[in-house]
Amino acid sequence: MKALLRYALARVAARRARALLAAGGIAAAAAMLGAATTVAYSLATGFDRAADRAGLPHAIARFDSLSVEDVRRRALALPNVESASFRLEKQGVHVHSEGNFNDHGKVQGIRGGRRGYAIVAGRDIRARGEIVIERGLEREWGVELGDAMDLSEFRSSITLRVVGVAVTPDNVAFPLTNGPRLYARYDDVRELVGEAPGAVNVALLWVQEPDLLDVTLAQARAASFGIDELTFVTRDGIRSLINQAAGIVIALLVAFSLVAVGAAVMMLSAASAADVQRRLRSIGVLRTLGATPRTVAGGHALEAALVALPAGIVGILAGTLAVLGPTERLLEALSELGAGAALVPPLAGCLLALVGIVALAAGWPAWRAASRPPVETLGGADLVQISRRGIFGAGTLGLGLRLALSRPARAATTVAVLASAAAVVLLMLSLAGLLQRLETDPETVGKRYRLTVSAPVEAVPRIARLPGVAGATARYETVAADSFSLGETFELIGFAADHVEFEAPPLAEGRRITGEREVEVGLGLAQALNLSPGGTLAAQLASGEELRYRVSGVVRALENEGRVAYVGATRLARAQPFLTSTIAILIAPGATKESVAAELAAIGYFAEPVVGVTVQNGGFLDVLAALLRSLAGVVGLVCLYVLAQMLALTAQERRRTIAVLQTFGAGRRHVAAVLAGSALLVATLGAACGIVLERFVVGPAAASLAASYVSLPLVAGAADAALVTGGLVALAVLAAAWVGGSAARRPIVVGLRED
Repeated sequence: MKALLRYALARVAARRARALLAAGGIAAAAAMLGAATTVAYSLATGFDRAADRAGLPHAIARFDSLSVEDVRRRALALPNVESASFRLEKQGVHVHSEGNFNDHGKVQGIRGGRRGYAIVAGRDIRARGEIVIERGLEREWGVELGDAMDLSEFRSSITLRVVGVAVTPDNVAFPLTNGPRLYARYDDVRELVGEAPGAVNVALLWVQEPDLLDVTLAQARAASFGIDELTFVTRDGIRSLINQAAGIVIALLVAFSLVAVGAAVMMLSAASAADVQRRLRSIGVLRTLGATPRTVAGGHALEAALVALPAGIVGILAGTLAVLGPTERLLEALSELGAGAALVPPLAGCLLALVGIVALAAGWPAWRAASRPPVETLGGADLVQISRRGIFGAGTLGLGLRLALSRPARAATTVAVLASAAAVVLLMLSLAGLLQRLETDPETVGKRYRLTVSAPVEAVPRIARLPGVAGATARYETVAADSFSLGETFELIGFAADHVEFEAPPLAEGRRITGEREVEVGLGLAQALNLSPGGTLAAQLASGEELRYRVSGVVRALENEGRVAYVGATRLARAQPFLTSTIAILIAPGATKESVAAELAAIGYFAEPVVGVTVQNGGFLDVLAALLRSLAGVVGLVCLYVLAQMLALTAQERRRTIAVLQTFGAGRRHVAAVLAGSALLVATLGAACGIVLERFVVGPAAASLAASYVSLPLVAGAADAALVTGGLVALAVLAAAWVGGSAARRPIVVGLRED
């Protein structure tokens, strides 16, 4: 072992330039690996991390105001309840501070007990006149500790001093929500809203056995006599609520990161294999001196590990730092916490895996090469003679093509790495395009109506007769819970007409509904409740009524993570009489949303355009764009390095050819043109293979990883394919100019020497 270590160290010291070149490639791959791991791990664990630190309750109950003693008695009498806290909550409060204002604030009056939020700056409230604000409000308005915060409700108002900043993972952060969350002393909030002493309308419940939460909630529902408008939200429900805002974005980013990890692994394997191909002659010499294949493979693996360890550390740190800022801002927008020191174990695991992959990728081909007869190995590499005639031509570019093809294994591995990188970039562009379509094109999520109007059901016939209107119907939507598992909530959507004409996600199995007692369930809901055609969905409404439906079909709905159910409107409206409806409006061919909206305004109705399901906040999308740009930058640097490495090896091995060209008057431009021929060949082949790989492998795999409950069209268009191809061609030209300039500066006499 000591001999192997001395041999490996001697080779690294004797070949410093090559070691640095190899280290650069490993660092580039490690940067991609570090960036992808940072994004994937941070986003995948952000909610659980924030929920654990905040002590998020297992269930939150909201109801009409009741005496705190009555609510406490009922709550603590429930089985499995460990502790409970009670609050007075008021929504729609006017908030003003430092010249900023918002009319949708949600303030909670805090009594004793557990908080359910995490203080990230300052301290918690201790006395009257103090307030804790959510982190999103602090960032958006620039509020500082000690600033005054004015709250007003009708004719009442109070001024409180900011003493702390909190993260509450029960919803996304302001401004993704329409109003900020605020926490003050109970007496301050009670006086602001004019409630009776001791009145509360929110209960936070922590249970001893989370697996038995459904039983606890069922008991709570049974003991809710005299409590109006009782609703429950569980931790899983809160997770779904956050995912409604950005879940598909997060899932796609995690899937993208996993694909990027695969590309990094492929690049490491290809680079190590290419390095062994370059050293075949030295392997042949060792074999003639009596070295066994195991010794040769061990020496190469150890040498590769010695180079990979420091390079991997530098690369992983660089990749992590490149995406850490955008990832943290993205987590802040979702009311989640960054991984911090928790990133160290997965990154350390990545480093160990990287070193192991490099060592294996160097040792395995070295063992295979050493297992061949020494005479064959001394012949050197995989050099193939390419005819001067044929499709390649005889110019500088044609010569470059022949030089690349004379090393088919190296060219193939380079093409494989570039194809992987191109597929990752195409996936990223597809993701960006999908997000834009989801936000602006309702048809992407199966919504065929383009406008909605808040109007009574009786107005439907009049609206349907307006010019440019192809159809109109009442649409009802409410949140329901599964009667057998109250912690599982979903959206119950009812249309007065055939919903297929207005909103029709594609069927996964079964058929469409044909009556009031049938339901189409989203695939996400079907997976959560183990539903299939012929099964029964029991929906518990906020009114206390239960509706049972026979499942007729399962649809691939994107909205609410596929936790939706489509029913007829008649039974739903009868079971929940105070449920308000909106009028869904189809636009006739040739008409526009603007013209129909003008017709509606003429009869006194304000029309709202229908949008998709993603976040409509510009700040969130800016943060997401910054994260994608960081990842794209890392991938671009990897591609540039791969091309430069291939050309540097080609220039080194063909230095006599380059020197001969220089003796006939070839200058820097001609040498660069020769190398450009080699680079353009692998770049165009890599782009073509990347397009095919993204369309048939990477895109479908990422879509399946992100959301198995819906079919996502993650396929790059022609414009994206052309952009990626052009980018690789530009990188090829840049790498050729860079390496060509360096090769042309080498003295001709040195190049003409025998290898």
